[in-house]
Amino acid sequence: MKPEELIDEVIAIATDAGITIRDIYLKGNFEREMKSDNTPVTSADLAANKIICDRLTALTPDIPVLSEEAADIPLSVRESWKRYWLVDPLDGTGEFIAGSGDFSVIIALVEHNRPVMGVVYVPMTQVCYYAIAGLGAYKRTDKQEVRISSRQIEHREKVSLRLAVSRRQDPQSVLTLFNHPKHCELVVMGGAALKSCLVAEGRADCYVRVGPTGEWDTGAAQIIVEEAGGQLMDTELQPLTYNERETLENPNFIVVGAPNLEWDKILIGE
Repeated sequence: MKPEELIDEVIAIATDAGITIRDIYLKGNFEREMKSDNTPVTSADLAANKIICDRLTALTPDIPVLSEEAADIPLSVRESWKRYWLVDPLDGTGEFIAGSGDFSVIIALVEHNRPVMGVVYVPMTQVCYYAIAGLGAYKRTDKQEVRISSRQIEHREKVSLRLAVSRRQDPQSVLTLFNHPKHCELVVMGGAALKSCLVAEGRADCYVRVGPTGEWDTGAAQIIVEEAGGQLMDTELQPLTYNERETLENPNFIVVGAPNLEWDKILIGE
């Protein structure tokens, strides 16, 4: 099946997982523990993961699923995958625990090491961002669906760049990565995928992530940003690729809305 034939069902799966997460969040009755990589996981992560994996497998039995919560699959197995689902059942577990509401459900379809479809569903606002390669990026609410585009900037010196930053991040640590930081404005949001979606819809111009993330954090966001007119790249300004290394950890990356700008000069570097 083509991605456009799957998108509505995938959005429904993400929505149902999001409803489960939202219910657990509002009740405040969840269990949490630390994983081997010293990151938290909650009963909401695991409940959403079961919903997504079970229903994706039923929808497309021939397409394997790679989820953050079931990622112990060696490259020797994964390298034969030409097409697979890439899932983060709850992106922003720290925000979920902290009670900010800034978390999302992420599902991407990856073909030949590049995402071709992505869904980011936000349980607390019931907003869904999605994109299909070659068919654009969209934002769906309970009232409407609109095509989204990143903000295209022709001349860096004539505008202030809007930088997406985490609620729990020191803003100065982000500003030190930029030349002329006084020409930057900060847009605060939690969750890696949500900050990328801010860039995709033109509410922010750039998001820089320095620190560990997994491929499941960026797969859906990458195709959404690209279809909106932006790019998600490593710090060498090359697009991220998927399922090509034993590790599933991403390099540091940058999300930009206006790829034509000279980002190699705007950024100071790592």
